[in-house]
Amino acid sequence: MYIFEMFSILVSYLCLVVGVLVSVAFMVLFERKILGYIQIRKGPNKVGYLGILQSFGDAIKLFIKEQTFPLNSNMFIYYFSPVFSIFVMLVLWAVIPYNTLLINFSFGGFIFFCCTSFGVYTLMSSGWSSNSNYALIGAVRGVAQTISYEVSMALIFLSLVFLGLSYSLLHIMKVQKYILFIFVMFPIFICWLTSCLAETNRTPFDFAEGESELVSGFNIEYGSGGFALLFLAEYGSIIFMSYFLACLFFGGLCKLFILMNLFGSFFCFWFIWVRGTLPRYRYDKLMYLAWKSFLPVSLWFLCFFLGASIFI
Repeated sequence: MYIFEMFSILVSYLCLVVGVLVSVAFMVLFERKILGYIQIRKGPNKVGYLGILQSFGDAIKLFIKEQTFPLNSNMFIYYFSPVFSIFVMLVLWAVIPYNTLLINFSFGGFIFFCCTSFGVYTLMSSGWSSNSNYALIGAVRGVAQTISYEVSMALIFLSLVFLGLSYSLLHIMKVQKYILFIFVMFPIFICWLTSCLAETNRTPFDFAEGESELVSGFNIEYGSGGFALLFLAEYGSIIFMSYFLACLFFGGLCKLFILMNLFGSFFCFWFIWVRGTLPRYRYDKLMYLAWKSFLPVSLWFLCFFLGASIFI
């Protein structure tokens, strides 16, 4: 019986991995279509019906291209950083509660922060091991940026823990049966939403990949398969953060599979909408935003909800 359960969990997780990788392809297509509408131009419409095979064509093109290595790079770290990046992203997906044979973690919040913190190491190692000044600057900026907003993210999540009285994402969703957390903590929701942009290196906080000044940043020396893996990891984490956000603040509604997917798809659209609308923020402005705005707000709400959980 135990072997059968372990086999079922393994099969369920493999199905999840395949689903995530396929959804990344459609997420890229979705983004290019939306940006085409926003910028009043043609999106991808040639490959397949309405361009639906465009992302798969891009993936095949990238993976069959010749793999090149910079001459003075640290070969081992350079080669395995993209692999480790996509591995961390796929492990992260196990945190979302499912109505299947997958495991629902009692300390899902801890696992989320452990995995997202590991993402910084992949960014730093891929930038440093390339032995390129542009890549190194992108890696340094990415590390400084991560330190800035992850402190606030941890405090915001602790506020949710004090209100839901559990680190389990499934329990936090069950607590929202009568009232959604977005109504109770709307300012925290805005802070978390903005921090998600920085977490996933997206506009207007894509400083590690600043094309205008860093010529693509930390991944400048990557091509073919390495670039494709970094790309998969980034877009997979965007989809994950959208679903994670829906579970945290709309958990009472997300018990229904259709509503969970609707909220997740809407936040994926929101990431693209922001990219097509806002210019890149200045680097020091994000530091001020994280340390002088988000940190005091998250600390204040943490004290408030801690007091409320003690006295109520």
